[in-house]
Amino acid sequence: MAVAREEQGRMARAFAFWSLVFFAYFGSSFLHTQLSSRVEALREPLGGLRLPIVAVDVSGAFLISLILFIGLVLLIHRWQQKPQVADLLTETEGELKKVTWPTMPEVVNSSIVVVVFVVTVMGFLAGVDWFLGRFFRVILL
Repeated sequence: MAVAREEQGRMARAFAFWSLVFFAYFGSSFLHTQLSSRVEALREPLGGLRLPIVAVDVSGAFLISLILFIGLVLLIHRWQQKPQVADLLTETEGELKKVTWPTMPEVVNSSIVVVVFVVTVMGFLAGVDWFLGRFFRVILL
């Protein structure tokens, strides 16, 4: 099991890290909202403290959410340093470099084919639906 060098898979590791940090922030923010709205004691600012740049009251809910967020970021960083995870992300970036991406004309032509096919199938299904509706209306009534 080879340990990944720092420069290997740098983009994939950075993308994975920041994606997971975003989810950790979202979860911590949600927790802060829930704690603030449901627990009166955690809503009040501690000693009237307020963070000046972001205009956030330093309350019990804020501190709990902040500690959870920092803990999650540290866990994410530590998880990414595992050799299996680092190797997976390095291999993923290597495989993505091998991908042959389509040119713009290929994308446009493929999109036109898909749209024409979808419209054709939609028309066919609408026609069959109309026909079967008429047919069963005649039989049943």
